[in-house]
Amino acid sequence: MNILVLDGGGSKGVYTIGVLKELELKLGIPLCEAFELVYGTSTGSIIAALIGLGYRMEEIELLYLELIPKIMKNRSKAGKSKALEKEAKTIFGEKKFDAFKTDIGIVALNYDTQMPLIFKTSVQQAHGMKQSYKPGFDCTIETAVRCSCAAYPFFNKVKIETKNHGEIEVVDGGFIANNSTLYSMIDAYKSMGEEEENIHILNVGVGDYIENSSGIISKLLKRIGILNFFERVLNASTNSNTIVSKLLFPKLNMLRISDSFPEPKHGTNMFEYDLRKLNKMIQLGRASYAKYEKEILKLLHIQ
Repeated sequence: MNILVLDGGGSKGVYTIGVLKELELKLGIPLCEAFELVYGTSTGSIIAALIGLGYRMEEIELLYLELIPKIMKNRSKAGKSKALEKEAKTIFGEKKFDAFKTDIGIVALNYDTQMPLIFKTSVQQAHGMKQSYKPGFDCTIETAVRCSCAAYPFFNKVKIETKNHGEIEVVDGGFIANNSTLYSMIDAYKSMGEEEENIHILNVGVGDYIENSSGIISKLLKRIGILNFFERVLNASTNSNTIVSKLLFPKLNMLRISDSFPEPKHGTNMFEYDLRKLNKMIQLGRASYAKYEKEILKLLHIQ
């Protein structure tokens, strides 16, 4: 069973696109046909949802380069949230989870209970109470994606009405699992009944950079420490989930791609909207694919 797991990280998700664009070109098929399960958090949830709907990576790249400036140029959290909602509805419309062509997991956090809230496609991914299971909690794809991307306090929290759990206030999944490898593994192993050694996980991050500030708001947030703190929370979430996954599943076949780029010229942050820098991050992702190509193909059993 091949699983694709995509980290959160705001605008830096274009690095992920660079990696996956090269992989798709190598495979010669849409990624929804290469992976039986795709998990994503925050920006990774947008990419995961598009992959799950059958979009090709070239299309996703073009969408992202239009989407990011429209959202990230807004100074207020209300402005960013409104732009995200508008763009998500334009892209996904009223589609629900039955539109996906492969199984999906979109990670968010229930703000009220501080428990994971994971929007899933299949009852096979359910852990108990299968008799009342509803794909995606009967929410639209755009609602699930907005929940996963609600990076509070930079974006507004999202209130949703679910079929079985009533009204819930939701925030960014990065607070609980910016890297959702562990959750995807539990689905595959515990719910879907796959043997540990038969599970192959490709985890693609967003790269690691010097956190530069662009724009007045970002510079102010960095000065008072909020932006740096948020980035550290995401990194801590990513690192802890990676380590725990390896400890709990020592036979797990997993490859993580998320290179470090410490040079000042690559400095950026999760709210980047400079197209020159975004395109550069895509190229960095392509270079990372080249670095790991043999390992990726071996992991996925591709000649």
